[in-house]
Amino acid sequence: MKFDMDYIAHNNELTEFNPYVKLFLTIILLIVTLALDNLYFDVFIFVVMSIVILAIAKINYRSYLKFLSIPMAFLVITCIFLVFFFGKGEVIYETGILGIVVTNDSLHYGVYTFMRVMGCLPCLGFLALTTPIAKILNCLRSLKVPRILIEIALLMYNTIFIFLNEIDTMQKAQNSRLGYNSYFTSFKSLGALASTIFLRALDKSETLQHSLDSRGYTGELPVYVPKKEE
Repeated sequence: MKFDMDYIAHNNELTEFNPYVKLFLTIILLIVTLALDNLYFDVFIFVVMSIVILAIAKINYRSYLKFLSIPMAFLVITCIFLVFFFGKGEVIYETGILGIVVTNDSLHYGVYTFMRVMGCLPCLGFLALTTPIAKILNCLRSLKVPRILIEIALLMYNTIFIFLNEIDTMQKAQNSRLGYNSYFTSFKSLGALASTIFLRALDKSETLQHSLDSRGYTGELPVYVPKKEE
């Protein structure tokens, strides 16, 4: 099942719900979650917002899990480093490897960082998975966010999905040639994928610039403005 966030944002039960309400609700919940620093509240927000996404917006649970999977991978790696390499205080566990230990402070940093991010992810997912990017950018425009920031966000959003599509295409091509048949071939294929996608990134950026120039790009990108109801 391919993850298409833009399609999901346009096809759910909350797509037509007021985008300003969703934007402000997301911002408020993020601020409260980060400010309180409470594990119970983090769990509460995660559960409630997940229910909203799955039960009210009726987004497929597999799509929701795929949305969480990428930031979760970075989060786990970050928290592991926090637990083993940061913090001072009483040692509660010794690994016996190069003097690496777990202390009270480091465990606290790791656990609380993990839970706070876990509390924030469904809040961001609520906005990203239920609101098309065009409506989000229109809200930011009407709130007088600097135009340059809106344009950068639009270009980044567009470029990310172009690269994800390129990666998906390349991985399918490698799979068809048994590129992930063993550990050795998997590492070799991943290396080839990483190096090739870098070259593709340069090529796509140049193509994008030519496309903008051919359409009369003068330094400003038009932002979607919904029609006013009569």
